[in-house]
Amino acid sequence: MSHSKRTFLKVAGLGLTAAPLLGASPLSAQTRVTTVSGVRLNVRDFGAVGDSVTKDTLALQQALDRCAVLGGGEVLVPAGIYLTGAIRIGNRTVLRLDAAATLQGSPDLTDYPLAQVRWEGKWIKGHIGLISAKDADDIGISGKGKILASLDIKGRVNKETGVRHAALIEFVDCKRVVVEDVFTSQNDMWSIHLVYCEDIVFRRMTVNGRADGIDVDSCKRVVIEDCDFDTYDDCISLKSGRGMEGNTIGRPTEDVRISRCTFRDLHWACIGIGSETSGGIRKVRVDNCKCLSAKTFAIYIKSRPGRGAFIEDIRMDHLDVSGAGQGFLRFNFLDSGKQDEVPVPGLGGIPTVRDLHFSHIRVENVPMLVDGGNIHPDKPLDGFSLTDVSGTCGKGMVLRNIRRANLKNIKVTGYAGPLLSTHNVNGSGLDGAVPTPAVQPAAPIAPPVPSYVLK
Repeated sequence: MSHSKRTFLKVAGLGLTAAPLLGASPLSAQTRVTTVSGVRLNVRDFGAVGDSVTKDTLALQQALDRCAVLGGGEVLVPAGIYLTGAIRIGNRTVLRLDAAATLQGSPDLTDYPLAQVRWEGKWIKGHIGLISAKDADDIGISGKGKILASLDIKGRVNKETGVRHAALIEFVDCKRVVVEDVFTSQNDMWSIHLVYCEDIVFRRMTVNGRADGIDVDSCKRVVIEDCDFDTYDDCISLKSGRGMEGNTIGRPTEDVRISRCTFRDLHWACIGIGSETSGGIRKVRVDNCKCLSAKTFAIYIKSRPGRGAFIEDIRMDHLDVSGAGQGFLRFNFLDSGKQDEVPVPGLGGIPTVRDLHFSHIRVENVPMLVDGGNIHPDKPLDGFSLTDVSGTCGKGMVLRNIRRANLKNIKVTGYAGPLLSTHNVNGSGLDGAVPTPAVQPAAPIAPPVPSYVLK
């Protein structure tokens, strides 16, 4: 590593590849997007106007490119409304937005180049994000400015061509990224999308939009903390690919920590895990968050036969849950999400799910505490705990096909019917459970003919 790069990483606080994100994490606690070395470039010096009418794409991109080729530093966006198409951040570059600066996405889809993009767990043809980076390390977006998508680009995918529309922020194969303080607003497409990234921090952001807030897709070591979400779909969604393509690539999402966030969802869940889980999802920690509204369940963990892989080691602690349309927590491993054109066949295609733990949960008038009924009998959930729960709910818990359950200190009131209904469940804290009918899964998935080849 060169002296200049070491200096940049030291002052930027981004050179932390080996630091684990779970527990006491230097990345979470100390990382700042600040630089005192490297160049400092102002987009106005490259011809940016910021009058909300002139397209400033070229000027913004020239400033970003020059910063990267000169070894890194900051690109400053002063006050103004900058109409822009897609722009890309290069190595060791921080894009810093003045509090009175807005990057406004162009309404013209031709301003977002086409590439291979990830969409619902598959690589397809699509438009790159408004702000993107690929194969870039030690980068960031900072400042209290705004990043806004165009309201004129409707939908997530072109219905005639199948081409995916542009995300607001999209990072692919990037390492050591920090995004902090900015306000984002997306239209119909996903807002912030990470694919194959490592060592990522989102901090103190406001994430608004009519789709998912942050999608973490086959990434390692991700921290999301002190953020405020007001979205139309999952506030945060964890994914890792779909079907034989995702399973063959085999890149999991792992080591994710979500702390001190506030969630409001209008259509789905506050935190969704799945349903694209074919690369696996593991080591997720959620703590001290407020789930203020959700159309379905505040926490929704989902997959289906044909995904394969695993969901394991999920721990959520100290959650406040209110305004949930259907309940606090749901598992669905039987039929969630679209089936892939080439699913993972046989018993190996049924996801392995184990060690899902929830503690210190406070619920307020949730319609149901836990819907844990859609679990495949051929692969029961191995290890589930729910402890120290208080508040009010309309119904209790339905659990099926679970091994090593642990229910303890559940003190909820207001529910009708039994607190606990079970089928094929063993463990502790099950006293007083009433039986519930078994579920019948779909027929096993046959192997593809001819055999699947990644291409």
